[in-house]
Amino acid sequence: MRRLYDWTMAQADSRNALWVLALISFIEASAFPIPPDVLMIPMVLAAPHRAWLIALVATVASVLGGLLGYGIGFFAFEALGQPILEFFGKADKMAEFNATFNDAGFWAVLIAGVTPFPFKVITIMSGWTAMPLATFLTTAMVARALRFFVVAGLLRAFGAPIRDFIERYLGLVFTAFIALLVGGFLLLRYIG
Repeated sequence: MRRLYDWTMAQADSRNALWVLALISFIEASAFPIPPDVLMIPMVLAAPHRAWLIALVATVASVLGGLLGYGIGFFAFEALGQPILEFFGKADKMAEFNATFNDAGFWAVLIAGVTPFPFKVITIMSGWTAMPLATFLTTAMVARALRFFVVAGLLRAFGAPIRDFIERYLGLVFTAFIALLVGGFLLLRYIG
């Protein structure tokens, strides 16, 4: 795993970095274990003027990769999706997850799209539970854009000093934000 991580980091300096970012963002949404941020962060630090382009490439490729994950869950869950979920230790949760997933599918995709939770698990489960494709795509686009554009914006505005914060705490900040957002909606639901 360390060699794979080192290879990913080394790609940030290559002249094909955007293509490698697109590839990693695409396959991370369905199978790859290393998130695109690992490559995106050094790319934005090296070329802050390209921050929005880098975030856009990561977003589009990740959503397209999410469609692959959705397809794995929908068309090939037993052959491909289940082994991937087993690899990430999520296979035992499938039955209970399926029962409530589509009721909270929007939130599941949003949460996985912006937090450190593996996005690939949600993309595969979205297909497996036959979540409406429009709901999946819309939420995946919002979530991934939010994640990648916030990272790009922070790096563009603050440079290298913000890198440690992003790597250590941004996932926690996103998780807290989503928890507050969900809590607010639940509160409004019960008050109204």
